[in-house]
Amino acid sequence: SSNKTLVSPGNVFELGFFTTGSSSRWYLGIWYKKVSGRTYVWVANRDNPLSSSIGTLRFSNMNLVLLDQSNKSVWWTNLTRGNERSPVVAELLANGNFVIRDCSNNDASGFLWQSFDYPTDTLLPGMKLGYDAQKGLNRFLTSWRNSDDPSSGNISYKLDTQRGMPEFFLLKDGLRAHRSGPWNGVQFSGIPEDQKLSYMVYNFTENSEEVAYTFRMTNSSIYSRLKISFRRFLERWTTPTSIPWNLFWSAPVDLKCDVYKTCGPYSYCDLNTSPLCNCIQGFMPSNVQQWDLRDPSAGCIRRTRLSCSGDGFTRMKNMKLPETRMAIVDRSIGVKECEKRCLSDCNCTAFVQMRYPEWWVGMCDVDR
Repeated sequence: SSNKTLVSPGNVFELGFFTTGSSSRWYLGIWYKKVSGRTYVWVANRDNPLSSSIGTLRFSNMNLVLLDQSNKSVWWTNLTRGNERSPVVAELLANGNFVIRDCSNNDASGFLWQSFDYPTDTLLPGMKLGYDAQKGLNRFLTSWRNSDDPSSGNISYKLDTQRGMPEFFLLKDGLRAHRSGPWNGVQFSGIPEDQKLSYMVYNFTENSEEVAYTFRMTNSSIYSRLKISFRRFLERWTTPTSIPWNLFWSAPVDLKCDVYKTCGPYSYCDLNTSPLCNCIQGFMPSNVQQWDLRDPSAGCIRRTRLSCSGDGFTRMKNMKLPETRMAIVDRSIGVKECEKRCLSDCNCTAFVQMRYPEWWVGMCDVDR
């Protein structure tokens, strides 16, 4: 009930009932036990709260069920089990993962259900964001409605794997507001600040079983988490144990150039110019009047028709890699071969090289 909690090994995380502010709504959640100031990282019944502090979490038919004061279920794990006969247990692990497992198997292979598969607004070390083909899961973050209301807000952070190279998008009401840039083998090109953390290791997996991002800490005395806030920011928070959190970075980095499609096609944004949007070399505004009125949405068009035999490439530095939904990705070629192929295809307008741990990627932007 509301005055009882589960504490993880190491006393880092705690699971129990909580309420926010002066609200009469109660939730089952997980928070950091030692950090000053209650920091919630997972909420079970975020969209179906208890109406009072009287609640019970119990097993029913090998599923966890959250009951209100009238013994009405408000949340359950919806676990479909086979013919296993061994008892099951619910346990809060040292990494903050709340799991149901076979009593005889405490390895991850024995997990029948885990909170890490159903994130709310926070990504902890060891959690994954992205697709799990085997489980049929799409793990993404959804903000709280506001600082006192953990119900699902209108801001989310999702991995797009439909076409091209995978990348994350921050969405407001389902519409794209910011993108991370595609994974370049080391980081997401639109979030360079993470590379400054020497005590953190990042991993991006892309195969037939999953496409997912995760991170882990190499220093157990430092906590770090990613959070999607109701203020439309993805935030990296870090702290030594028992000390208030520090905001390490947030994205979008600025609310001018880092907003999704601030400038139109064939243009780029530069904070040091006025106007912010500029046509790339060889292009001009497609609608001069709109452009002069600081409306760059129409973008730019070529000054002269593209010639397959005479035109070459202009190198553009310090750019976030563009979306790759219209690109051809070949993971077996290098930059010279990619350039050669692009020159031989009149529909190809650009090429880029990305260094992956195991291979080079040649990516050609197709102008169709």
